[in-house]
Amino acid sequence: MPKPPSDRDEPKPLEGPILFEESDFRALVPPLAANPDYNAHRLAARRKLLALGKRAVVAAGALGLALECRTSLHNPHQFNGNRVTRLWAYLTRAKKDKSALKRQLGPELGKDLDSAYRNAYLCVGLEGAALEVSLRIHPDGWYDGQNLVNRVKREGVKPWLAELNALSGFRLRLHDWKGEFRCGTLTPEKLEEFLKYYTPGDHQLAVEKRYPAPEGARGGVFEPGCAEELQRELLRLVPVFRFTAWSQESDYLLSR
Repeated sequence: MPKPPSDRDEPKPLEGPILFEESDFRALVPPLAANPDYNAHRLAARRKLLALGKRAVVAAGALGLALECRTSLHNPHQFNGNRVTRLWAYLTRAKKDKSALKRQLGPELGKDLDSAYRNAYLCVGLEGAALEVSLRIHPDGWYDGQNLVNRVKREGVKPWLAELNALSGFRLRLHDWKGEFRCGTLTPEKLEEFLKYYTPGDHQLAVEKRYPAPEGARGGVFEPGCAEELQRELLRLVPVFRFTAWSQESDYLLSR
């Protein structure tokens, strides 16, 4: 039985400016996404995302939020369906905060927290035709989703509404549903509608901003300053991350 790839097995981050290239995108588009000959191109892109994520960790720390950064697998493997159509850097709660959450959940529920996607996380992602900045809660990170639901039940919808409407340009998304929940224009009724359908453990929740970059129209993402723009937008998500994710300061997981 092959050993699962470790999400701790990260490349060395780049130093200096981060500039995206055509090969960063093309290597994620079928059929090249399944071709191991393009692993070097994907590794180069992965190193850019790691560098961007590590810099965001430092900047988030200056804002009082401790995070750690990991990256996704860049080579085709059975664990990614033998193709790489997306690369991303995860920014998740720091080790001491995972330990605190494990104590809340107990040993059985808390045993899988080391997997980044089982925590609420900030993300900068690269696909064959887009860049993305987001806050995500995977169904397997249900405890952070439940923490949010419990907090809104206790405080009402208005504090969460204020956090989201400070994020003009982003959208709140429920799993793969097509409903529009555009931050900056949300109403209490819209969020109540969202919560009516959102079930932690069954659905993914995302607050995301996407930068379309289709082949032949990628000019903007190759410009100097694109990586800095992504980092700035990632840091805009820090307040809503702190509001949403379980922490000792935002402890609503066991709310009744």
